[in-house]
Amino acid sequence: MEINKLIKFQNRTGRNFTFLFLILLLSLVSPKALLAQHGEETHETAEKKFEPGPFIFDHIADAYEWHIITVGETHLSLPLPIIVYSEEKGLNIFLSSHFHHGHESYKGFKIAHKGEEYESKIVETLADGSTVRPIDISITKNVVALFFSLGLMLYIFISVANSYKKNRGKAPKGMQSFFEPLIIFIRDDIAKASIQKDPEKYMPYLLSIFFFIVLNNLLGLIPFLPGGANLTGNITITLAMAVFTFVITTVKANKVYWTHIVNAPGVPWWLKIPIPLMPFVEIIGMFTKPFVLMVRLFANITAGHIIALGFYSLIFIFGEKNIFAGYGISVISIAFTIFMMVLELLVAFIQAYVFTLLSALYFGMATEEHH
Repeated sequence: MEINKLIKFQNRTGRNFTFLFLILLLSLVSPKALLAQHGEETHETAEKKFEPGPFIFDHIADAYEWHIITVGETHLSLPLPIIVYSEEKGLNIFLSSHFHHGHESYKGFKIAHKGEEYESKIVETLADGSTVRPIDISITKNVVALFFSLGLMLYIFISVANSYKKNRGKAPKGMQSFFEPLIIFIRDDIAKASIQKDPEKYMPYLLSIFFFIVLNNLLGLIPFLPGGANLTGNITITLAMAVFTFVITTVKANKVYWTHIVNAPGVPWWLKIPIPLMPFVEIIGMFTKPFVLMVRLFANITAGHIIALGFYSLIFIFGEKNIFAGYGISVISIAFTIFMMVLELLVAFIQAYVFTLLSALYFGMATEEHH
């Protein structure tokens, strides 16, 4: 019986992945993609001082190309599709390599430099020299990372579901043996422990967000393709997942839930009449809960990357003062960077657990029956 339920969970989860990630894709395919790595550099040949701020934020931001490595003055990057629509030129599709890392324009489009209007975004230069923002639905680095994680998760869970079908009554093996404890943990210690009424109904969503967050947190720690994208540190992604939790909580909420919000029992009447203070507080709480989900995941993942890159930047800051100081601080810097990376491995699972647990708790509070 338990095996049949797990098969059902896996199949339902696989179908829900597509819907979940397509909506997440819409949150990324927006006119808010940022400049590619090192895209705001100019043609100045004069030596510049190392600036840790732009270095750090260029690495954690979204980009129109996937930067791989820099050798001297040569930037090796994976070009990504640029898809823009303007009233004058219509629909234009081309690769980001035509921008030459943000140095040149192509077909009247360019990436705005630092200090310009619409900084770090694609703009269109009109005949009078002014710039306007076209409709930009380009495939950025985060979108590619989203597609990759979508394909990887579908492959994993479809394979695990098929293993359950083939190995009925047998001991799990392979990927099945690795993921089964995690699936059972989410079912027993998160869903059933937090939701009293039909906890299995919420399993596809809870499994989806848990493994989505874990996978992309781990991929974000890999400094080379297909990792390196700061997907769960993108606030549009965390916002989309928080909105899912809010919508499910609101739609599934029962009469008892709304009664506690509008007319909470046990609260003195003078906190409800003539000024509905407590109902106002409860309604505000409906929105602060998903807001906290969004900010917690975004802030923790982004902060971890910033701290690790900050330690790494110390090498270049001290190296500019004295080459021996650069070599000396590099030992300490690399040691702390490795420590932060190990800590980030732990945070990758903790943040997925917290987001999933809080979502389950919100579902449980919305569906809890009156006692």
